[in-house]
Amino acid sequence: MTVLDWLLDSDPAIRWQVLRDLVHAPAEVVAAERERVATEGWGGRLLALQGEDGQWAGGACFPARHLRPIPKEPGQPWTSTLPVLQLLRDFGIDPHAERVRRAIAGVRDHCRWEHAGQPFFSGEVEPCINGRTVALGVYFEVNVDDIVTRLLGEQLEDGGWNCEAENGSIRSSFATTINVLEGLLAYERAHSVSAEFVAARRRGEEYLLERRLFRQKSTGG
Repeated sequence: MTVLDWLLDSDPAIRWQVLRDLVHAPAEVVAAERERVATEGWGGRLLALQGEDGQWAGGACFPARHLRPIPKEPGQPWTSTLPVLQLLRDFGIDPHAERVRRAIAGVRDHCRWEHAGQPFFSGEVEPCINGRTVALGVYFEVNVDDIVTRLLGEQLEDGGWNCEAENGSIRSSFATTINVLEGLLAYERAHSVSAEFVAARRRGEEYLLERRLFRQKSTGG
């Protein structure tokens, strides 16, 4: 079996992208395979796990059971609404498929952030979460303009973003900045944006590049 055969003998979420990017199959063949992501394999299974409350595992960022004092799981279980939607996007699920539209409507209408009960696509207070939510809103075609405006207003002097800014931090975080930049870039590709928007995104990129993507500015280490 060749590597290509192995990739094609896989989940529809992988197979349709292999057909597009490696096999260069006809567009109609790629589209037909992509349609299967919403009904079969990993994508279909994840969609089937959405609760009647419009959420996965009963929560926006954390599973409902994770927030209970006893028992409490260590770490982040990654089974709640935010990470599931990120997986569905990574699978390349068709955002226009009827089953997907119903799932997103459930999130939009019923899912609330643990921070203060904000609607999912209105975002909450942490830029790292809001950046990811912008990317999801763009992909699933939900209005996230207000989150974008908030993120642009929260850019720190060094060019990046930090979830601890609300607690007084004035230095940016690599992880938070990357999450925000991914959201802003997705938004920019989908909408007409101002020169100020582009400048803010580029400042964020420069923040990372000045540090070679991983080094501290103060020590170079």
